[in-house]
Amino acid sequence: MPLVYRTPCPVPSGSRSVIVGLDRDLSTFSTVFSQIHAPPMTLTELQSLIARMYSSKDAARGVEGTFMWLMEEVGELASALREGTHEELAAEFADVLAWLATIANVAGVDLDAAVRQKYGQGCPGCGQMVCGCDLSEKP
Repeated sequence: MPLVYRTPCPVPSGSRSVIVGLDRDLSTFSTVFSQIHAPPMTLTELQSLIARMYSSKDAARGVEGTFMWLMEEVGELASALREGTHEELAAEFADVLAWLATIANVAGVDLDAAVRQKYGQGCPGCGQMVCGCDLSEKP
């Protein structure tokens, strides 16, 4: 049942009653509000969130099965990059990142530590914080 607030003030004749109704239940409102006002999520928080939601399914699927789902999401991202809306792109990027966190969890890799180790001191190719590698090189 939606939350309804009725104003205590009289309503002028000929006007509709003033009723403000939330078309979402309180948990949905809370979720939407927290997403709008939430601080950025770290890689560690993402991995923990994914583990809480899916760890038993992920363990049963294993690295190979999880990798196949990741590749499917990468394909969907490729399609969205070619002809998707901004919202579709955002959703596909989120899916790829979630499946990457999933496979890291299954493989026992701490993404935050891995990224810090590989990229925390600069480009792995040239060592600079702003990559100076040639465009034809993969850093």
